[in-house]
Amino acid sequence: MRTYLDCYPCFMRQALDAGRMAGASDDMQHHLLLRTMEHLASLEGTETPPEIGHVIHRMVRRLTGVDDPFREVKAVSTCQALALYPWIKDLVAEAKDSLACAVHLAIAGNIIDFAQTTAPRDQAALRDSVREALASPLTIDDLGILRAALTTTREVLVLADNAGETVFDRVLIEALHDDTTQPLTVRYAVKGAPVLNDATWDDALAAGIDAVAEIVTNGSDAAGTILEDCTAEFREIFERAPLVIAKGQANYETLSEASAPLVFLLRAKCPVIARDVGAPVGSLICEARRIFMGAGG
Repeated sequence: MRTYLDCYPCFMRQALDAGRMAGASDDMQHHLLLRTMEHLASLEGTETPPEIGHVIHRMVRRLTGVDDPFREVKAVSTCQALALYPWIKDLVAEAKDSLACAVHLAIAGNIIDFAQTTAPRDQAALRDSVREALASPLTIDDLGILRAALTTTREVLVLADNAGETVFDRVLIEALHDDTTQPLTVRYAVKGAPVLNDATWDDALAAGIDAVAEIVTNGSDAAGTILEDCTAEFREIFERAPLVIAKGQANYETLSEASAPLVFLLRAKCPVIARDVGAPVGSLICEARRIFMGAGG
């Protein structure tokens, strides 16, 4: 996905928020903003939003000396989501269509996004998001394509998004296992190093992902999945995967043009993403791309 002019103020806010999360002084925050503006002024216009953010967040970490500014809020998010785990498991168990329910829940979990807000969501807000998601139809509904793909594949690669959201992904992965009649290998890909509140290996472990999937790292410290920045080992896993479930906006931004068997699960939280995907802001999206497009989508 290309970068729109509307993205530029968001990069400035992200740099400021990350600096504050890192405990930067007012002078350092001012310096971070100036350096961010310099970088934005140097762009050629071909970069995706996560590619731009990659440079900015590396710069923030380097100048503040804090390698994971969002460490504390990630831990809080995971604890809050784990407290809801028994409840959301019951929702799936009681649903007439457990896979559809789990997909809605995985999208509902996408509310945990500190690229959008630095205020942790409390349990009441998370419960409200879950209820809203379950009551809302998918604006783009390729669930049937996902369901059909699960009848033929024995391997799924899930691309993680945010810490805390990982708990909702765990419920989705459990539903994927339950929805298939044959053994299913699920790999769950996390970031190789911290960026924003994106899930790393430790965040996935804290959510219990290791109980339901093989955790792998993409080796990158960029939001989304910038394949050129990932390790050769991860690129091989990605290229071999017969089905890739990509969570969140950043994975959409980096992979929307990729030639791969992708199903995107996200909430369109900003006007730029909503415009690009072709749905109103706030929409729940389950969209199959590329080679799936001829399969009923």
